[in-house]
Amino acid sequence: MGMLRLVLGDQLTAGMSSLADIDPAADVVLMVEVTEEATYVAHHKQKIVLVLSAMRHFADELRRRGIMVDYVALDDPANTGSFDGEVGRAIARHRPAGLIATEPGEWRVQQMMAGWATAFGLPVDIRTDDRFFASRDRFRCWAQGRRGWRMEHFYREMRREHGLLMDGDEPVGGRWNFDAENRKRLPAGMFLPRRRRFPPDTVTAAVIALVEDRFPSRFGTTGDFGWPVTRADALAALDDFLGSALARFGDYQDAMAADSPFLYHSLLAPALNLGLLGPREVCRAAEAAWRDGRAPLNAVEGFVRQILGWREYVRGIYWTLMPGYAEVNALGAGRPLPAFYWTGETRMRCLREAVATTRRHAYSHHIQRLMVTGNFALLAGIAPREIERWYLAVYADAVEWVEMPNTLGMAVFADGGRMASKPYAASGAYIDRMSDFCDGCAYDVRQKSGPRACPFNYLYWAFLIRNRPALAGNARLAMPYRTLDRWSEAARQRCLDEAEAFLGTLAGGD
Repeated sequence: MGMLRLVLGDQLTAGMSSLADIDPAADVVLMVEVTEEATYVAHHKQKIVLVLSAMRHFADELRRRGIMVDYVALDDPANTGSFDGEVGRAIARHRPAGLIATEPGEWRVQQMMAGWATAFGLPVDIRTDDRFFASRDRFRCWAQGRRGWRMEHFYREMRREHGLLMDGDEPVGGRWNFDAENRKRLPAGMFLPRRRRFPPDTVTAAVIALVEDRFPSRFGTTGDFGWPVTRADALAALDDFLGSALARFGDYQDAMAADSPFLYHSLLAPALNLGLLGPREVCRAAEAAWRDGRAPLNAVEGFVRQILGWREYVRGIYWTLMPGYAEVNALGAGRPLPAFYWTGETRMRCLREAVATTRRHAYSHHIQRLMVTGNFALLAGIAPREIERWYLAVYADAVEWVEMPNTLGMAVFADGGRMASKPYAASGAYIDRMSDFCDGCAYDVRQKSGPRACPFNYLYWAFLIRNRPALAGNARLAMPYRTLDRWSEAARQRCLDEAEAFLGTLAGGD
């Protein structure tokens, strides 16, 4: 008897630990499309299409290598709709000597797997996911005994450990971080590259039809689907980024522009998070672009920091602090998620633009997520779990281990500073400085109060007033709190009243 080897939808890597020692003559790879994975949050249509199409293409690649694949499609009449049910049915079909899997990316799936040996009465080998720079244990070792966790400290250690952008023991260029150079507004009329997209092939077209039939009312559209769904597509997307966008990624990575969703961003996160690309090969390719003179150091360092730094750091936080991390709410926020996060029906142009881009592409870049949709949720006091589930649902690259800490720790400061050193709160001035969204908006970003004032302006100060007991001791907020101390009590109360009046006009919705 051979082994049954389970491959999950975000484990589409030929060298996966669960496949490392496969015997094609005896072992069977199990891949399943299960309803519970498509429905535990209301995923964007394109996200479901991406995962299912990539899974089907990967199964075909395994078959071409002579590997036996037992693939259960979503529309298989016998599909039980759950991992437990499908693993049980596969064991009954194949009578394997044991089950082999790679550790999953989500806590809830790990808990499910933990019960399989008892439930199915056979050995279950759950192997380490070795695609990352740092294993879960490696991060715990780094975090143990530290009073505070900061990504920058972890990032530097990872740079040294893996020799990325290093000159011996020192960083190339003499600096670890070039973030200060990567905050430029996009000049009007600047050339933007046309980014490589991947029109649906017959497999993807069939999945689109299935998703439109099964989930017709889900958020998002499928008409502009263009994500890579194969290893070859993903490598082509990497080449496109390196050749057309990396050189200017650093300068303009924080910029936002209407009707320009991609700018110079990599668009590689969906392929990375599914396993079509590996973080090591992507970082090494970017480093090679710098060493070959094809991209400046500030761009390459900023890009590598997103992967070797933030991506690895948030994974470590997730697995070290779960399951309790999912329920953090340090600021006691409890307002329902406004309906415009789904409909886009708001007079605030920046939010309308972000939601429209998300609906069309299952994508918006990290500054739109952090400083527009995330900033609003923070200032408005949206319940952390509601905004976190929204982010998980609507973005093609959103898998829980990376999305949850970025939302709870960075966007809405629900973990009270475990992940980030301050709340990423900002008034409308930041959005105006980094985008053209304020042009033509129904509100005036220069007005601080009154019916035409940008809501971000009074919401920002009301947030600081409301949360002063929790935030006044934060050294990075000393300046705005000194400004507030010069306000009269009546001025502070007017700001709170204006903020509450505006928030009272928001309708919740899902």
